[in-house]
Amino acid sequence: MRRVDSTDDIAEGLTVLAQSDPRLARAIELAGPVPLRRKPPGYAALAEIILSQMVSKASANALWRKLELAAGEISPAAILALSPEALRQAGLSRAKAETLFRVGSAVLAGELDLEHLCNLEGRTAIRTMTAIKGVGPWTAEVYLLFCAGHPDVFPSGDVALQAAAAHALGMEGRPSLRDLSVLAEEWSPWRGVAARLLWAYYAAVMRRDATPVEG
Repeated sequence: MRRVDSTDDIAEGLTVLAQSDPRLARAIELAGPVPLRRKPPGYAALAEIILSQMVSKASANALWRKLELAAGEISPAAILALSPEALRQAGLSRAKAETLFRVGSAVLAGELDLEHLCNLEGRTAIRTMTAIKGVGPWTAEVYLLFCAGHPDVFPSGDVALQAAAAHALGMEGRPSLRDLSVLAEEWSPWRGVAARLLWAYYAAVMRRDATPVEG
């Protein structure tokens, strides 16, 4: 699988996108530099994404700091060793805590290999991850984008992407998850770069926090 591993890869993807969709060419001009935002694959990276579900970047960062302080490190064994009370004191909702526990248990049992997932075709990897209760498509897609460098994944449920697409493409209203998913098919096989572009556009043009936020 071709990966998005460098700024050169992003530049290549942007060139193709600009040629295939003139509306994106304008967005590229306005967005400025499009960050790579790659992270090493593994439990800690997925935990960070789970903590960021439905909250702002500042709130997610605060949750991470409290959890790391409580656990000592963000690893499956360390998180599973925490009591429910310790997780509540760290600010985690019951749903987030249970999801972290399920993922950690699956990793320790050898049922979920987060590094190997990065080598799988996108739909297969997403099915594997979303089989775990609490891990939805948005979480799986964001993990594949930033930890696998998957070139053709697009988290259509992301509120920031929906808002940026509406603004950049001159749409009358924010597209639904389904509508944005259909629209993004036109940007294949560089949907992962299109997502990064629209997040950059959201931050640079719409002046908002561009952290992925689940819809």
